[in-house]
Parts: sequence; structure tokens; C-alpha cells
Amino acid sequence: MESRAVELLSRLVSIPTVNPPGERYAELVDLAERFFKSLGMDTEVVEVPRAEVAARCPECADRPRLILVARSGEPRIHFNGHYDVVPPGPPEGWRVTGPFEPRYVNGRLYGRGAVDMKGGLTSIMLAAERAAREGLQGFEVSLVPDEETGGETGAGYLVRSGMVKAPWVVIAEGSGEDRIWIGHRGLVWFMVEVRGRQAHGSTPWLGLNAFEGAAYLACRLREYAAAIASRRSRYEYDDPRGASPTVSAGGEVRGSVKVNVVPGYFAFSVDRRVIPEESLEGVEREFVEFVRGAAGEIPHAVEVRVLNRCEPSVIEPDHPLVEALSRAVKEVTGRRPRRTVCMGGLDLRFFTRAGVPAVAYGPGPAEVAHAPDEYVEVRQVVSVALSYYALIKRLSARRP
Repeated sequence: MESRAVELLSRLVSIPTVNPPGERYAELVDLAERFFKSLGMDTEVVEVPRAEVAARCPECADRPRLILVARSGEPRIHFNGHYDVVPPGPPEGWRVTGPFEPRYVNGRLYGRGAVDMKGGLTSIMLAAERAAREGLQGFEVSLVPDEETGGETGAGYLVRSGMVKAPWVVIAEGSGEDRIWIGHRGLVWFMVEVRGRQAHGSTPWLGLNAFEGAAYLACRLREYAAAIASRRSRYEYDDPRGASPTVSAGGEVRGSVKVNVVPGYFAFSVDRRVIPEESLEGVEREFVEFVRGAAGEIPHAVEVRVLNRCEPSVIEPDHPLVEALSRAVKEVTGRRPRRTVCMGGLDLRFFTRAGVPAVAYGPGPAEVAHAPDEYVEVRQVVSVALSYYALIKRLSARRP
């Protein structure tokens, strides 16, 4: 099965489905649809309405967003994966191979999207192929775009449109074969904007330096971060430090453009990560109140804007879906996987928001996603595929 995995994965990685803006989506969806049709599965390709795409990504509106759904019988389990990948970055960072020139070296398949998440798509395809060969049915598959730009025009549209018929969902994100992600943290992204009075750099007393006001607020945020660090989630995390909410300031800054100018405007972003025990509304209110309190101590005008929200999502570690998948994994690997909460965001929130239990389990290592020389361990691609097949076998029926 390893050679088959390398063959399928290489074909997927060689199609540069870069997002934004969403390149060559149709080519990959056509390849996948022909594959699932060859297994005797019913397929459907749906284009996300362009008006909905334009509302979220104006520069993407002229590039079709396509969702592929393939079914075999009455579905009892749904396997989902996104086919878009992040841009490859500077070419000099790629030393093993070009980003879209897949290369197999010492058990690893290198290329952009290898682990995030075309390795997972390959596991789904291998599992479906094995199930079809064994005459099993009762499962469905979806391939979606745009996870890398928030997922609303991918998995979000899939769920809102009622295309998911199975009661449980497994997303093939690269958790690694030894852990099941039962959920993920949420986030609220803020922009703290500070306005002063612009002046010539030679006469700073005539101005009000917005950068100094922003710097004061950024330093005060250490108090806020310390105050919330004592909160602890009751779930297990990939890294124990992820069990507490976190604050990261300055990922994006905006301000003056010349050395000899007293800046009249300066702004900085804040990335506030949210544990499942917190609510987005409570986090937003708490943060805004803190900044307003600190802003009362400086003469600048201060505004806080919300740039993005993503709710945390989790199902209980003893949920029947988690138990069933855990047993399937142990059957293949001989080990029970850890049941942890992912540090970043995942598409699974769209399913759980709609009342459909979902977990993420796919080949790793997750740590090389989005990096130069991204790779996936082909052994894990095969192991995960066999675990998917074992789950299908447990839940599904043979063809009549």
C-alpha cells in the first residue's frame, strides 16, 4: 500500500491548489471525482455561490470554489478534508525539492501540502479503495476548499447546505497517528488603534505620539495576559501550556511611514486564544474593558476593533465516535491514541456547530505544516488509511 500512497499523494501535491487566491481547484476536484467514481461511489460537485465567495474574499470571486461529495450506500461515517494549501514562500527555503515537485526520500513525501493536508486526503482515498475492494459501503467523503482562509466557503458551506448525511465526521487533518484531536481552541483577533497628533520630528512637542500610546497599551497587556493565565481547561492538550488562554500582541502593526514624523496613528493586532470553557462574547467584552481602562490613563484616542472570531469546539473524550475511532487505531497500531485538543483552529467547528460530532485524525507530523520542505511520513499515511478502513468496517455494511 505504501507505493500506492506515494503514487496518489504525488499526484495531489503536484497540483498547486494555492489559496489565496484558489488556483487549479477544478483540476484537483476532477482528479478526485474520477477516482471515487472508479470505485463505484456516487459523486456530486457543488460550486459555492460566487456572491458568497466575494463577500468573504473579493479577490477570489472569479475563481470557482468547488466541493466534492462521494457516497457509498447509506452513510454511517463521513470523512472530510480540505484540498487548498498555503503559498510556498521564498523558493530558497525549499532545499529537498520544489514545493510542487513531490519527492519521496527516506519514507517521507516532500512538497507543499504534503501534511496539510493532502496526506490526509490520500489516506481517505486509500481507505475508500480498500473498502470498495472488500465490498463495504455506508460511508461518504467530502473534499472542500478554503480551510486556509477560514473555511466558511468550504466546510462551512458544505454543512450549511445539508450535504453531510452521516451522523459522525472524521477530518483528516495531520494530528499524527498517535493522537485524536477531539477539538480545538478558539480565537478572537483584535486591532487596537491609537490616534494622536502628527507633527514634524524636529518639533515633537507640537504632536502627540501615537506610537508611544500604543507601546504603553501593549506593555499593559502583560497584566491582562497574566490575569487570564491562571484559567485552566479540563481537557488534555498537545502541549500542557495550551490549556490556558493566551495573548499575542504585535503580529500585525500599522503606523507612520517616515523617520522625521511624529506618528499621529499607530495600531497593533492582538491574537487572543480561547479555551473551550470560555465564550467568545465574554472574551471580547473582557478584553475591550481592559483596554478602555488602560486607555483612560493616556491622552490618546483609542479604539478596539474585532478582526476575526472563531469559536472553540470540543466533544467529550469518551464520546462514542472517539471510542470507535480509538479502537480502530489500536487495531492497526497496537496503541490507544491520545485524545487531545488542537492548539490551532480546525474546520471541525462547522460540524459541531450544526450538532454533528466531529474529530480530527490524520497523518503527521503536524509541526511541519506551512513550513519550507513540508513533508508527511508515508508510513503514517498508510497507517491512518488502515485505521479509517477499520472504522468503516466496524460501522458499515457489505454490499447486498
